[in-house]
Amino acid sequence: MKLHEYQSKTIFAKYGVPIPKGRVAATALEARHIAEELGGRVVIKSQVLVGGRGKAGGIKVAKNAAEAEQLAQQILSMEIKGLPVRKILVDEAAAIEKEIYFSITNDRAAKKPVMIASAAGGVDIEEVAATNPEKIIKVHIDPLLGLRD
Repeated sequence: MKLHEYQSKTIFAKYGVPIPKGRVAATALEARHIAEELGGRVVIKSQVLVGGRGKAGGIKVAKNAAEAEQLAQQILSMEIKGLPVRKILVDEAAAIEKEIYFSITNDRAAKKPVMIASAAGGVDIEEVAATNPEKIIKVHIDPLLGLRD
């Protein structure tokens, strides 16, 4: 299953996981209105199903609603790894103290899900895997029993 960030956040919120306030937009003007509602700094995030959105220029911080509209227009005109950006997520900006990487994906070789986590950050997880693989924790999940202590 592949989900856009805004879709994942909707599911998280449904189950009580705190998420930043924000909504998805399909136009720069919609992004401006959302930014006005949120007030202050916002993050404009391209919604495409590929990694590396930030490095490709698809994630930017806006100081105000006017800048949010301008950045949204730029991002909505982009293509990231061959995929056109049709939607953007406008989220309130957060003061990030620490980044972690967390993922649950399928391990085809083991034929079961695997939970992957690293306190060494999230943006460059591929680099962490290449240079410091010991900083990545992998735990296979039994499909019948689920996560166990």
